[in-house]
Amino acid sequence: MDVVENTLPTDLETVLERPLFCFLGTASPEGSPRVSPLWYLWEDECIWIIADTVEKSYTTRVARHPETAVAVVDFDPGSGRVHHVGMRGTATIEPLDDVRAERLLRRYLGPDRSEWDDRFASLDSDRWGLLRFEPATVVARDQSFSPSL
Repeated sequence: MDVVENTLPTDLETVLERPLFCFLGTASPEGSPRVSPLWYLWEDECIWIIADTVEKSYTTRVARHPETAVAVVDFDPGSGRVHHVGMRGTATIEPLDDVRAERLLRRYLGPDRSEWDDRFASLDSDRWGLLRFEPATVVARDQSFSPSL
């Protein structure tokens, strides 16, 4: 992973460990760009995303064109914080790893699995997998501003 630029006031890991959305950029079969907002886990220098291999088209796009991009933005208009991490790399669809998937879901749904939305309480490995995005290049920018509101 080549960090081309990093102007963040904190280390890259700190931003990527926040429970934010990532935006997965893929190409359609016709070559048109597509973006999917998704939950993620930053682990082992990769972005991990729970992947619905039955109902969501981004998994098919990744299988056809593994060259992908991911953006993570932490934006707070009240303070003016804008931390942006943009990555280019490759993605693969991996079998579901229940332990990793649980770590990912706890970030967004909390520690008590009995309180989770039913859609996530028990993932069927015939339907669900993990998308593994390995960044080749990273640009991390502090684009914060002085709020006027």
